[in-house]
Formats: sequence, C-alpha cells, structure tokens
Amino acid sequence: MTAASPRYEPAGPIRNGARADGRTLEDLAVAEDHEGWVSRTRVFLTPIAAPSIMGLFGFFIATLMVGAWQAGWYGPASATGIIWPFALFAGGLMQVIAAIASFRARDGVALAVHAVWGAFWLGWSILQWLVAVHVAAPITIGAYNPAFAFWFIALTCVTGLCMLAAAGQNLLVALTLAFLSCGTALTAAGFYAGSGIVVNAGGWLFICSAVAALLAAGAMMFEHAYGRTIIPLGTWLKPANLPGARPTDPIAYPSGMPGVKVGQ
Repeated sequence: MTAASPRYEPAGPIRNGARADGRTLEDLAVAEDHEGWVSRTRVFLTPIAAPSIMGLFGFFIATLMVGAWQAGWYGPASATGIIWPFALFAGGLMQVIAAIASFRARDGVALAVHAVWGAFWLGWSILQWLVAVHVAAPITIGAYNPAFAFWFIALTCVTGLCMLAAAGQNLLVALTLAFLSCGTALTAAGFYAGSGIVVNAGGWLFICSAVAALLAAGAMMFEHAYGRTIIPLGTWLKPANLPGARPTDPIAYPSGMPGVKVGQ
C-alpha cells in the first residue's frame, strides 16, 4: 500500500470576496502559479495515456522478431512467411494508432517515430506478402540490393534526428533510437555492399533497440500505474529518476477529474 496523495487545501474560508491570504477568486482565475492552477476546475474531454506505451510495445515485438532473424538467430530466408503477419499488426498497425494518438498528446517525437516506423513495418509486411504469393522476388540477407538499401538510408536520417530530439526528453527513448539508427545504417551498408556480415550486425543492433524499447514502454506503464517512478526513464529532472519518486506534479485533483474517471 502506498501513502495517499496529498490533497489541495484552500487557504481558509472566503470572506468579503477574499481568502485568508488576501487573494480573491478573480486573482485565482488568472493566476499562473501552482495554487492558481489547482484552484480552478477543468475537465479534459479526451484524457489519454501515453501513446508510446502501445507504440513501443508494438515496436519491440516486430523489431525483436525481425532483428533476431536478420542476425541469424533462427530460420532461413523463408522464415519471413511466419513473421510478416505479426509485424503487420504489431509493428505497423499498433504504431500507426500510437502516432495518431500522439497528436492528442502533443508529443512531436512520438508522432515522428511511430508514424515513420509504423509505415515502414506496413510496407515491409506487404513486401513479404508479395514474396509469399510469388509476385515479388525474395530479398535474402547479404544480397546486393542498392534500391532496398536506400530505404534504410532514409530511415537512418529520420531516426537519427528523432534520437537527437528524444535526448531532450529522456535518455532511455534516445538510447532506443540510437541503437535503431545505427542498426538501420549497418543494414543499409550491408545491402548496398552485398555483405551478409554487416546485415547480421544490423540485426544485432535492432535487438538492442527492441530491448531498450521494452524497458522504455515498461517504465511509462509502471509510472502510469503506480503514479511514481519505478524504472527511471533518464529525464533531465534528476529527482524524477529516483525509484519511488513522483516524476511529475499533475495539474489535477489526485482522486481524479470532476466527472471523468481515470483508468479502466
């Protein structure tokens, strides 16, 4: 059991239009300090959880499976036949939904990452489906294919910029994108040069990125569930990285918003 969250207590009764501290209701209506914010009732019509919880879990599933295959952990080239349906929904659909939800969360980094990589996994899955129905030729690991390599060059550029932007928020997501951008760079180089070893190395970095994404998504989920830091995300606010600390001071009533239930 955790201690009950502290509640906001007004500074005494209001007499003659003013409180005990001399501030009037009109003062509080326009005040921008913490006391002014919590004294005003607001209802958010569409409260949402962090979209990256869903997006990063979907990314983890697809990237781990494809990265392990690319690294040579299991299966021949034909193994993509049992990967692409799951990558289509976990890596593609889940991240596209997370990207749309990121509009409401006003998270530019999450919007960019989930939109770009959700679209990539949709495209990758459709390509493997075309291979499965014998419409397109399979692209084997280590094959010389500059056209396929250029897709990974573009992904490297976008992911690298997202990594730099994510570093301004938290280091765990930045680490996820750092591994990812390096993995896409090696994959691009491997297909451009026709080197299976380089493509395998890219697969290993995809696995590292997937593991980091799992930790980041878990950290966000635990923070939402417990209302405090369980797994540090590596934010620039040092107290927020201490396990058991409250990472944010939400502008809302601790017991919920009037007329709105928090949770499921």
